[in-house]
Amino acid sequence: MTETTLLVRDDADRVTVTFDRPGRGNAFNMRLLAELNAVLDRIEAESRPRLVVIEGRDGVFCKGLDLQDLLEAGDRPGGGPEPDHSARLYIETLRRLTLFPRLVVAVVDGAAIAGGLGFVAASDVAVATPRSQFSLPEAVWGLVPACVGLYVLRRTGFQAAYRLALTTELIAAPEALSLGLVDQVTETPEEVLRRLSVKAGRLAPATVGDIKRYFRAIGTIDPEREERAVMETDRLMADARVREAITDYVRYQRFPWNRP
Repeated sequence: MTETTLLVRDDADRVTVTFDRPGRGNAFNMRLLAELNAVLDRIEAESRPRLVVIEGRDGVFCKGLDLQDLLEAGDRPGGGPEPDHSARLYIETLRRLTLFPRLVVAVVDGAAIAGGLGFVAASDVAVATPRSQFSLPEAVWGLVPACVGLYVLRRTGFQAAYRLALTTELIAAPEALSLGLVDQVTETPEEVLRRLSVKAGRLAPATVGDIKRYFRAIGTIDPEREERAVMETDRLMADARVREAITDYVRYQRFPWNRP
């Protein structure tokens, strides 16, 4: 049976895209990224709606790259520690969200972890509930949050992104708001979405696209930095030390500091 990775709901004023991998913490893999881009292709070909909502389910937004899926791919014939190109597709997807000619809103209810935080940081507006939590834990496995870090930096500035990467600490919604990682914390995200859908409905997609292109051009991310992020991620993903740390965590729930 084909795995479902997304739930897509079309309403008159918006398209809601829900990460639908609850057994894996709504973690993304290559299939989810491809399906998300296919949904964006379809929306872009239409004149309406003008609002795109990205959310998780079951109290989790997205826990980042699916490490178990990554290991299973390596166990299949022809698999192994070589880069699987997920970093490149991931950063291309984040870039697309920042340029997509619609208002993109992330609604975070629960954990937005590692690469999952990238979808929040690449959105135009990020709305969180009070129970939401955020973290960049990649260093635990010997990784650098290279791709997601570019987009967190874009929202928070250097020091906050640097601290989150180095400490791997889990922060709550109020601190995420103070850092600029999210734009609003509310118990009622739907009220925010209704207001934004009215505003978005008054803007031509071409105008939204123009604004996004302009601000990206004067912002902190350029192709050279994106390429460096992809290369660093691929280098570390192929490192035997990192693969061992990921394997221990996925298969035995054992962190590097708990190894015998």
